[in-house]
Amino acid sequence: MGAQVQALSTAVDYVKAPLVYKGKVRELYDLGEHFLIVVTDRISAFDYVLDPAVPDKGNVLNRLSAFWFDRTKDMMPNHVVHTDVSLLGDTITAPELLKNRIMVTRKAERIDIECVVRGYITGNGWRQYEKTQAINGIALPEGLRKNERFPEPIFTPAAKNDVGHDEDISFERMVEMVGEELAIELRDRSLELYKFAHAYCKERGIILADCKFEFGLIDGKVILIDEIFTPDSSRFWSEGNYAYDVEIDSMDKEPVRTYLLGSDWDRDSRPDPLPEVVVTATTARYREIYRRLTGGELS
Repeated sequence: MGAQVQALSTAVDYVKAPLVYKGKVRELYDLGEHFLIVVTDRISAFDYVLDPAVPDKGNVLNRLSAFWFDRTKDMMPNHVVHTDVSLLGDTITAPELLKNRIMVTRKAERIDIECVVRGYITGNGWRQYEKTQAINGIALPEGLRKNERFPEPIFTPAAKNDVGHDEDISFERMVEMVGEELAIELRDRSLELYKFAHAYCKERGIILADCKFEFGLIDGKVILIDEIFTPDSSRFWSEGNYAYDVEIDSMDKEPVRTYLLGSDWDRDSRPDPLPEVVVTATTARYREIYRRLTGGELS
């Protein structure tokens, strides 16, 4: 990689198509028959989008999603049409800048459930367990230790909320929301995908602690949408760092979280711009997880 990599905060100046939705990281454009997703380098933490953008973050997220969608397509159909910027012609005015950041997708009706699978008791799951000895209403044995692996992964859905946090719900509540048949299919598909990726990661010295999926419907059929098994949708640990009863350094934007938690930021206002050393360290994290998962380098 060259030393100077241009970070992309938004693609609106480079896409000649209507902007439908702007998320914290992704932008969705309407191409008519299909959607165009552009993955920017924006980074968020503690519900704030931060400055500056992190070079190569969007490249990693988009290329990892494409990598995983390709490897799971026989298990579960997905929304990908292609990731070739040259096929978009003059819709993209800066193809070299966006070449690894785009995904043209089928238009699906989003199912408003975030499908979370946990293989290890950590993060929000651990916090729930400490208070209630349960996660999303699933009663668990006494005496579990933080970061311990479950005998079998558990499915802990959340109701999607476009404003504010998604709401953890029980499987029974999910059944009420989407119906039993669809709820069972989403649960079983999510667990199957997690087990596949966990085994793949393990061969590469990485632990997939937990992850989340989004699904949609096309002509009544369930497909995978959004992103899968990226550092923004999954918790990856290096096997060498695995331990009980500690905060394990995850292979994602951990340098940003660590910096903010160690600063005098008040949590009630937008943080000051991130120091260059934190941005550089975060870029390195994203590049490293890409290299370890795919065996390739960013180009």
